[in-house]
Amino acid sequence: MGLTETLADYFDVHKHGSSVRTEILAGITTFLTMSYIVVVNPSILTDQPFIDGVDGIALSGYAPGEVQSMLAVVTIVAAAIATLTMAFYANRPFAQAPGLGLNAFFAFTVVGALGIPWQTALAAVFVEGLIFIALTAIGAREAIIKIFPQPVKMAVGTGIGLFLTIIGLQAMGIVVDDTATLITLGDLASNPVAIVSIVGLFVTFGLYAAGIPGSIILGIGLTAFLGWAATQFGFVGLDAGLVVAAGTSTVTLPVVGSFDLVVPGAGTAATYDVTPLVGAFVSGFGNVEAFSFALIVFTFFFVDFFDTAGTLVGVGQVAGFLDENGDLPDIDKPLMADAVGTTAGAMIGTSTVTTYIESAAGVEEGGRTGLTALVVALLFLASLALVPLATAVPLYASHIALVVIGVVMLQNVVDIDWDDITNTIPAGMTILIMPFTYSIAYGIAAGIVSYPLVKVAAGDYDDISAGQWVLALLFVVYFVVRTSGMLQAQV
Repeated sequence: MGLTETLADYFDVHKHGSSVRTEILAGITTFLTMSYIVVVNPSILTDQPFIDGVDGIALSGYAPGEVQSMLAVVTIVAAAIATLTMAFYANRPFAQAPGLGLNAFFAFTVVGALGIPWQTALAAVFVEGLIFIALTAIGAREAIIKIFPQPVKMAVGTGIGLFLTIIGLQAMGIVVDDTATLITLGDLASNPVAIVSIVGLFVTFGLYAAGIPGSIILGIGLTAFLGWAATQFGFVGLDAGLVVAAGTSTVTLPVVGSFDLVVPGAGTAATYDVTPLVGAFVSGFGNVEAFSFALIVFTFFFVDFFDTAGTLVGVGQVAGFLDENGDLPDIDKPLMADAVGTTAGAMIGTSTVTTYIESAAGVEEGGRTGLTALVVALLFLASLALVPLATAVPLYASHIALVVIGVVMLQNVVDIDWDDITNTIPAGMTILIMPFTYSIAYGIAAGIVSYPLVKVAAGDYDDISAGQWVLALLFVVYFVVRTSGMLQAQV
């Protein structure tokens, strides 16, 4: 039996209506859309000398660039561990890595604004991971997700689609910041990135509509080539840094940039020594103040729990995995992979690992099994030897996939019963709050809090379970903790 047949049998590829070739293409697609994290996560987590105070991880005797180099390795290893667990334990096509938003909260809020040592912040992430493992093992996380109101479950996929779309449009320079309206149309005709991105986007739409296999990868490759060709003719800006929104901050990053990890043979040896980070969370327990530590763990826990739940349900909807109740069968397995990834990531020195919404790109490309996740993990490991492999494709090119998939995911909106206003309101809130707050968890929160309120107003008391009341109350408590300044007051 050859390798192809062995992989197909192990992952039940044919049983899921897929093929080894399709799974490989799907894995490459997912990797290309999320590989930016290899550059972005280290930049956000590293204390930057141009920012007043300490905002992230700083190591005595090491320059910020050296710390970024360590964190690049840690990011790759954490992503590989979590995604390999997803592949072999859960057999699902979902990829994992340290999460955006969660890393910004780690660096800018916990370490920066609250003044918590980064080792203690890692300890909080470690505790969060252990709690997740325990709750998943006893089935509690699965039970909680099943409590989600039906209209919220059905709306998650569409909300994620809008979220993906706005992320992609920003990376492509089509949507930009505006002081008056928050976002507006970019200067398309004068921005080379936007011009190349628009051409690549519509070519990709055409390839996708024509049903050409690998259309998304072809679109990404074509756009990257157009960008490279344009630079050869003197167009500037197409090889500029990546601008990534991180909460309320904006971080400008070089494409390969300030890493010590370079192309072999370029004259500088790669640095892979991560011993100052591995196990650093242990010393963090020596700086714990019980109440403030509990609040930090609570915040990490809440955001990661509902981000992951929303991603699994939303991407599962695209893949056709959900049952008639809107539940993902055997969701405990991908949840456990997520928990293991978070715990392992904290142990080696990075913020919370979570399931990536970019997994939707690979799923839409046809990925249905853990073989897709295996390909993603192997590509992450390959990027250890050659980090530019993970970042050679410009962000504006890879994020074309997010716009295409985001648009396609909008078709999930038909699964919602729009004729019932008590479904319309929580579903609509779920869909709209996700892109407007840049958070899957906040969108789910809006839907869960509004559901019992509108049901009571309509007199449909029997439609509300006790668990749904509890979830709504917990979200109210969370937002009080997160937005009232309580965290700062306790530190």
